[in-house]
Parts: sequence; C-alpha cells; structure tokens
Amino acid sequence: MKQLNRRDFLKMGALVAGGAALASCTPAPAPAAPAAAKPAEPAKPAEAKPAAGAQKLEIFSWWTSGGEIEALNGLYDVFKKKYPGVEIVNAAIAGGTSSGGDMKAVLQTRMMGGDPPESFQVHLGGELLGSYVAAGQMEDLDFLYKEEGWDKVFPKELVDIASTGGKPYSVPVNIHRSNMMWYNKKMLEGVGAQPPKTWDEWFALADKLKAKNQPTLAIAESGAGFTAHVFETMMIPVLGPDKFKGLFSGSTSWEDKGIGDALNILKKALDYANPDFLNVGWGDVNDLMVNGKVGMIIQGDWTPGVLWSKKFQDFGWAPAPGNTGIYQMLSDSFGLPKKVKNRTAAINWLRVCGSKDGQDAFNPAKGSIPARTDADLAKYGEYHKSAMADWKKDKLVPSIVHGAAAKLSFMTDFMNAINVFATKKDTAATQAALVKAAKDAGFQK
Repeated sequence: MKQLNRRDFLKMGALVAGGAALASCTPAPAPAAPAAAKPAEPAKPAEAKPAAGAQKLEIFSWWTSGGEIEALNGLYDVFKKKYPGVEIVNAAIAGGTSSGGDMKAVLQTRMMGGDPPESFQVHLGGELLGSYVAAGQMEDLDFLYKEEGWDKVFPKELVDIASTGGKPYSVPVNIHRSNMMWYNKKMLEGVGAQPPKTWDEWFALADKLKAKNQPTLAIAESGAGFTAHVFETMMIPVLGPDKFKGLFSGSTSWEDKGIGDALNILKKALDYANPDFLNVGWGDVNDLMVNGKVGMIIQGDWTPGVLWSKKFQDFGWAPAPGNTGIYQMLSDSFGLPKKVKNRTAAINWLRVCGSKDGQDAFNPAKGSIPARTDADLAKYGEYHKSAMADWKKDKLVPSIVHGAAAKLSFMTDFMNAINVFATKKDTAATQAALVKAAKDAGFQK
C-alpha cells in the first residue's frame, strides 16, 4: 500500500481516539473445513480441567458461531500448551450480531461493577479507546509490547490505532475486511451473471433473480446492526474513501447529499432482500445462502469461516459493489482490564494473542488475516492470501459497525438509525438522525 493512504488512515484514527479488494475471482478449494459446531454453544476445552485451586482465566467474547468457535479453540490450545496450570473459563455470549451487542451489555455491567473478566474481545480503535480506556478501566500495554517486540511485527498504523497518549491498550489478534460480497455461484450462473462491480450492475442482476422469484440480498435485521453494515459499503463508493473517512474527523458533513443518495440505494436494495429479513437473526443469515434462498451476502470475511464450518464450498467472493481497491478494515483485539483477579494469567493470554503461533492457529478458521507480518503462509488458503496482498496495497477505511471508526455510543446510534430505516424507509428522517448522532459524538457542529 502507498504510505500516503496508510498515513491518512492513521490520522483519521488518531482524531477519533482524541475525541473521546479483492478483484472478482473464483476461489480455489477452501482449507479443510473445521468441524461443525452449534452456533449458540460456547467452545469447551478439549482436555480435563486443571486441578482444583488452579488459576483461572475468564475470557469474554461473542464468538459462538461456526468458524469462530474453531478459531477461538485454536488460541485456547496454544495457551494450554504454554500455560497448562491455568483453567480457561470461556465466557462467550452469543450476541445475535457480529458486533456482539449482548456480550457488550453484560461486559459493561461487569466493568462498572468492578468485576472484570481477565480479558475480553474488543474492536481495535474508537470502540476501545473512546469507551473503556476513556473511562479509565484499562491498563496500558506498553510494557508488554516492548517485552514481546510487537512494534517489529505489527504494522505501525495498527499499533497507533490501538494507542492513545502514546500507549497501546490492546493486542490485535487479526485483521478483518468488512466490505466483501459472498455469492452463491450456482444462483449467479443460473442467470448467466458475473459478480457485479457497481450498484447499477447489482440491480440488473437482482432483476434477473427476481424474475425467478429468488431474492438477491441476504438481510438479518431482527436486531440492529446487519443492515447498517450493508449501508456502510454503499456509503463508501458514493462518498469516496476520503470523504467517508472525513465523516469522523469533521471534514465531511453528515448532511452531505451523498448520505441521502446512499440511503436511497439501500432503500431500493431492500426490495430485493429476503422478505422475512426483519425476523432473521445475524447468526442464521448464512443458512439462506447455503440453502439457495438468496444470491449473496454483503458481510465481512468472517463469513467464509461460517460457510466452511457448514461444509458449504460453492461460493465465490468479490468486493462489495463500488469497493474495489478499498479495504474497509476492523481488528479484533484483547486488552487488560484493571482489577482483574488473575493478572498474570491475563498477561500471558495477551502474549498468546499476539504470538505467531497464536495468530496462525486462530486466523485460518476465522477467515481473517493475522495482524502480524510474519505469518506462515502455508497455513492459509486462497482467500487469506488474496486478502493479505490487498491489505498491503488497497486504500484503508474504517468500519463504523465494527468499532474501528468511532466510539461505542455513535456506533450504537448509527445501527439504531439504520434499523429504523429498514422498517420505515424514510430517507430524510434517517439522515436527520445520523446528523444528530454525529453532533452528539462530536463529529459535527
């Protein structure tokens, strides 16, 4: 990637903290699919628990779906080999969305009550810094970055996004790309279509599928979040990456005409979605593609991990329409809350999260790429290698829904506004709600 693009992205990330593409391709066979698991059941340690009285490591996450469970177990396995005397307490909570709403609600109660877990999954950037760090609830990890030499294996911009006041506060375990389109190959072949590169091409394809009574777009909006994720990928090509990033620094107004134009694209696209989308949960949406009920899913690259876990291979991928050459990024990370019961175990967990062994055990099943630059490429599949190449050259933009662009309060307001839009489809009222949310967050006067 050109340094200028990364620098621009870094400046945007610093402003947020201070205030609180794949080309279309046909995939090669995916890596061997991990064993399927029930989406709502947390992962369990494979071997017997350590003896009574052993130190405990309680880990909070929202990873309870296929692909996620296998990835998390990969981290646990590495930890248990290095620290066999510690009992892992997997406190994963199914949140109904990939942004972990239910888990975060429980976590906030625990944090405010002075009873934090040893560590918890949190999105790198504004979600962490503008919420938990701003509230004084987290230890800085400068000492651990120096001990582990992470400044040499994590890209500088990732370290800076994890930091405020010159101190890093979490350890990135991966990098996800959120602006991707996953499509059912048979359904597109059935209408003689290629993956659409623009929204005009997308609507032309959608009309062909509609003529066969086949929905094109999978939507799961029984709770807020999914449609907001799709909407972000529409904002990016309408505004352009620089103006999109400017929404969080104050250089782009949320009253911009492009916001209304993107809302109108979403309004039209919802007419081609599965008709029951207001009753479908995020965790169930992948089955729509597996069962041939929708043509595509616009989601991040955690999607292939879920599809692989369901033994479904007949899917392809491409950037969401208009997103070629743009990498909308987010990163899952873990930090160190203050007042944890077993601080040594928590620190050792973070060592594993940032280690080469840990990241190479986690990311192949998850669909994400490692945050480290020294990954063992032999352990990764076709999609991962393509994503690694795009990460180096594409222009970066942050995700709102997944915590890279803004603090938790704005993310919540954004998702709720688009949730209402999915029902009422009122463009003017929704843009007004987004303007208010931006003012409340300090992005706009």
